[in-house]
Amino acid sequence: MPSVPQFALVDVNNFYVSCERVFNPKLEGIPLVVLSNNDGCAVARSNEVKSLGVKMGTPWFKMKHFARQHGIVTYSSNYSLYGDMSNRVVATLRTFTPDLEVYSIDESFLRIETVASLYGGAIPMGQQIRQRIRQWTGLPVCVGIAPTKTLAKFANHLAKKHSAFDGVCDLHALTHPERLAWMLRIEVGEIWGIGPKIAQRLHAMGIHTVLDLYRASSKTMRAQFSIVMERIGHELHGIPCLELEDVQPRKQILSSRSFGAPVESLEALREAVASYLATAAEKLRRQQSVAGAVHVLLMTNRFKEHEPQYNPSITIPLNEACDDTLRLTAAALKGLEAIYRSGFYYKKAGVILTLLSDKAQRPVSLFDDATTHKKSEKLMVTLDVINRTFGQGTIRSAACGIEQPWAMRAESRSPRYTTRWDELPAVQ
Repeated sequence: MPSVPQFALVDVNNFYVSCERVFNPKLEGIPLVVLSNNDGCAVARSNEVKSLGVKMGTPWFKMKHFARQHGIVTYSSNYSLYGDMSNRVVATLRTFTPDLEVYSIDESFLRIETVASLYGGAIPMGQQIRQRIRQWTGLPVCVGIAPTKTLAKFANHLAKKHSAFDGVCDLHALTHPERLAWMLRIEVGEIWGIGPKIAQRLHAMGIHTVLDLYRASSKTMRAQFSIVMERIGHELHGIPCLELEDVQPRKQILSSRSFGAPVESLEALREAVASYLATAAEKLRRQQSVAGAVHVLLMTNRFKEHEPQYNPSITIPLNEACDDTLRLTAAALKGLEAIYRSGFYYKKAGVILTLLSDKAQRPVSLFDDATTHKKSEKLMVTLDVINRTFGQGTIRSAACGIEQPWAMRAESRSPRYTTRWDELPAVQ
C-alpha cells in the first residue's frame, strides 16, 4: 500500500538578515534592514524592524530619518554571501533526502515519506533538519510538513508565526478540527499562489480566510479564476496536484543591473556590458548549455522625464553556438557599438543569452576547428575554477575594466566572508 505523501518546506527565517547575523553576532536583536540594488529600498527586514511597521519595499531615502530615530542598522545587498549560504543550506538538506526541489534562494521542498521513519517520524526529522542547518551554517529555519506542497507552505507559515510549534509544524499530526481551526485564523492572502489582486477578488466574494477558500466550490473557483485556483483548492483538501520539479536548464539567461550613477560614455558602457556578459556566460556553462545569439539592451531613466529618453536593444546571432566568454563578449560589444548614441544618460544595461541548447548536442560544423575548441574549453574551465575558488571576478577579460566607476552602489555592503580570501574575518 503506497504511503501518504509528505512534503516538507524548509524556509530560512529572514534569510538576508540571518546571513548578516551569522558573521556578525552583535547584530542579534538589533533592528536590521538589507537594501536592494544601489541601496534603493528595503528588501529584507528583521523581526524588530517589522514590529516598527516598516514595509517591504520602503525606499531608503524615505526611512533614513526613521532609521536614525530607532537605531536601525542598514546593509547593502551582499549577493555573493547570500548565494553561497543558500548553496550550503541545500547541500545540508541533501544529507537528509535526494528528493529535493530548490524553490527559491531561501526555500526548498523535500519529499520525506520514505525517510522520515529513519529519524523517528516527521516532527523529529524536522527538528533534526533545523539543528543540523543551524550547526553547519548558523542559519535559523522553520519546517512545514503536509500531504501537499500548498499545505506545506501553510504549515511553514504556522511554524514560523506560532511558537507552540517550536519551528516545525506537521499537519499530519493535527486532527481535522485542529486543521480547520488554524485555517480559520489565517488570512487567505497567505496561501501560496494567491497574490494581492486575487486576494481582493476573493474578499469581494466573501472569502476572507483559508477556511473560506477550503470550503469554496472548486468548480466556482475554476470558473471565476483558472485551473490554478482549482488546484489550490484540491491541495488544501490534501489532494496533491504539484510534484517536486527538477531544475530545468533556462531557455535564456539575463544579466542586467542598474548603474550606481548615470553613464554617458561608450567606454564605461563597454566595461559594464562585458562584465554582465561574463556573469551570464558562467551561468551558461554551469547548466552545460551553449548560446546561439546575444541580445544587448540599454535604458535611460524613465523617471527623469526632463532628460532625453532612449531605450535601444539589438540581437547579434553567432556563426555557431558557444559558451566562450571571449567570443560572446565580442558579439555583445559589437551590438553595443551598433546601438550606442552619445548625448544620453544611461541608467541600465544588460545582456541576454538566447537560442540556448544542450552543449552535448551542439551541431558540429564542417568549419569547426577542433584545436581551437579544445583551447577554448580548457580556458573556460580554468577561468571558472579560479573564480569559484578565489571569488567572482578574480580573473576577467580586460574589457571588464578595473576601477568600474559605473558599478552598482553598495555603500554599506558587509564583507563577502565565504567567497573572497581578502575579505575573510581576521582573528586577533
